[in-house]
Amino acid sequence: MEEQRQIRFGVIGAGWFASRRHIPDIRNHPEAVLDALCRRDRAALEHLAHHFQPAAIFTDWQEMLKQRQLDAVVIATPPAQHYEQSLAALEAGLHVLVEKPMTLSSSQARELCAAAKQRGLRLAVALNPPYWAHCHRMRSLVRQGRLGEIEAVQMFWTGNAEYVFGRAPRPADLPGIVPPTLFRADPALSGGGYLMDGGPHLISEVLWVTGLRATTVACVMDTVPQDRRASLAFTLENGAVATISSVGDSHFPTRRVRNTFAGSMGTLIVEGFEFRTTFLQKDAEPLNFAEADLPAVPGPVANLIDAIRGKSELFSPCEHGVHVTEVLEAAYSSAAEHRTIDLPTAP
Repeated sequence: MEEQRQIRFGVIGAGWFASRRHIPDIRNHPEAVLDALCRRDRAALEHLAHHFQPAAIFTDWQEMLKQRQLDAVVIATPPAQHYEQSLAALEAGLHVLVEKPMTLSSSQARELCAAAKQRGLRLAVALNPPYWAHCHRMRSLVRQGRLGEIEAVQMFWTGNAEYVFGRAPRPADLPGIVPPTLFRADPALSGGGYLMDGGPHLISEVLWVTGLRATTVACVMDTVPQDRRASLAFTLENGAVATISSVGDSHFPTRRVRNTFAGSMGTLIVEGFEFRTTFLQKDAEPLNFAEADLPAVPGPVANLIDAIRGKSELFSPCEHGVHVTEVLEAAYSSAAEHRTIDLPTAP
């Protein structure tokens, strides 16, 4: 059998996060090749190129798409740029892995999803929960009916990310080949504040683990649109209620995580960034597991490659990204307009 050609990747937005995750994942995958990197800062780009050794570098993403014979792109630019770049890549016949949030508007997200389907291309959204092993385990328990009917979900996350908003010095021990830019401090680029930055993961976890759609959304924020603290509540299609407490300027020394999925027959409780998970059922011994205890789940790049090869479905397909965007968009509208927002029904 003829050996399959490696999948040629380009990266648009070769910055701090991409250098820590997506670019190494491409470099380390036997079925992928890092063909091109693109970012506007020439000095930072050359530093990244020295470290990762792509075949070519560009400061103009449009030139990269024109000049290189790519199969797929990773888009890790500020959120306001995701729509234009993703659409151009899809129109060029490329598979796409786009960072969260997928876009800043649900209409744009739906348009991208339709464009990918029309062309038979894979469009994945880099939301964390679909690539976390403990979320796969929890989703399996829900699908098996072991929680019963989902009644309530509560997500509690506090941390301090003020440095990425330009409001605190950068930590001296911050990992990465290049430092982060401060696009999050500009709502025109970021689309919001801390909920826009970390909130997509929390919304994703509620929707992905339960398999339920959100129907109505209400949100309060300390400041709109550059929130640091937000409380988001939404109903799910079965009548369950979900709440998210998001604090991005906590003075507590470590990140705090406590998530609860409550069903009619059992409860899942997730604690800490080790994601120590306890499954409780009446008259049964608790079941305990953590992320490190479970078989590894392919990351976004590996899962995209498997999907392109026809070996797997996408863990975080565009439809999931669209619905997360719908909830996020409604949250900011709700906070700005002081009202509850009804979401569209499933297409």
